[in-house]
Amino acid sequence: MPKILVIEDEAAIRRVLVKILSEENDTYEVEEAEDGLLGIEKIKNDDFDLVLCDIKMPKMDGVEVLEAVKKIKPETPIVMISGHGDLDTAVNTMRLGAFDYISKPPDLNRLLNTVRNALDKKELVVENKLLKKKVSKNFEMIGESEAISHIKSIIEKVAQTDARVLVTGPNGTGKELVAHWLHQKSDRSKGAMIEVNCAAIPSELIESELFGHVKGAFTSAVKDRAGKFEAANGGTIFLDEIGDMSLPAQAKVLRALQESRIQRVGSDKDIKVNVRVVAATNKDLKKEIAEGRFREDLYHRLAVILIKVPALNDRRDDIPLLVNHFTKKIASEQGTAKKSFSDKAIKLLQDYDWTGNIRELRNVVERLIILGGKEVSEEDVKLFASK
Repeated sequence: MPKILVIEDEAAIRRVLVKILSEENDTYEVEEAEDGLLGIEKIKNDDFDLVLCDIKMPKMDGVEVLEAVKKIKPETPIVMISGHGDLDTAVNTMRLGAFDYISKPPDLNRLLNTVRNALDKKELVVENKLLKKKVSKNFEMIGESEAISHIKSIIEKVAQTDARVLVTGPNGTGKELVAHWLHQKSDRSKGAMIEVNCAAIPSELIESELFGHVKGAFTSAVKDRAGKFEAANGGTIFLDEIGDMSLPAQAKVLRALQESRIQRVGSDKDIKVNVRVVAATNKDLKKEIAEGRFREDLYHRLAVILIKVPALNDRRDDIPLLVNHFTKKIASEQGTAKKSFSDKAIKLLQDYDWTGNIRELRNVVERLIILGGKEVSEEDVKLFASK
């Protein structure tokens, strides 16, 4: 539920703004402050998605409020309210970091469009902040096998380019890790990496998820909403399980790749985006193309660089390294001492049939750490790692 704060010393204008916002969308939670000092106190004590702030006020004017908010809650968008004589000041506030300004008396359409856009921006900023925390983790492929060494070599060569990459391989092999590593080593690493699981989103919603929508585009579209491509602007978008994407959505992704432009659902306005695309699938896309389920032109757009991630059964020599990595990680996560595995336990794990790949190995290692002895033995593996 978006929270909006209106800071305005003129009671009549304050009431009008609150009424307009409350009637526009009943999910808006609107609070008031009659001067800048009271407004700052509210902002310190609560998280607002948007602040509307008058410029000329007693005690503390709007410029001072703007400067203070940028220090204490820099991610909060602020829209300045300017009287006729404040126009130059209003323009100057844009340089200081204001999202926009509106003139008194407020034009209804201009006000509501500005509010919607500012709330969209706040939503993207928060999402990007969370994603950047995730990206800041040290993503690294564990292994020294020939196949993994080859993948690492490709990533080193490709990461600094904007070449599109298609990652293939069975479920649980680490395709997402490859995508994160590509992003982390690229010039786009300061931007967001946005992940989209194409298989988890219903086909009727995938276009809205990717490209956004405008209010009224469909029944549940109660406000304008930016999509994942806009959120990834300046960064990377990871289209996981792209082989499950519907043909209409594929056509729109193809256009986005060809023209670096997207359109929100229900709008004919083009939005320019600067996004690197990394896609992944566990399907044989050439077979999907032959059977009419995947566009050949999209395949060739995506598969500029192909990276095939091997199944764990094809890189058994990496299992000791992976077990060591997971034991350290799990001990750190659980705040416990790291356990060791006996040589016979490791050998037994290397002989297993890992149909679930690295994901399954990680789960088994965690189970053995919890249920096994101080040193995980061959007997522990036989007892607790059985399927």
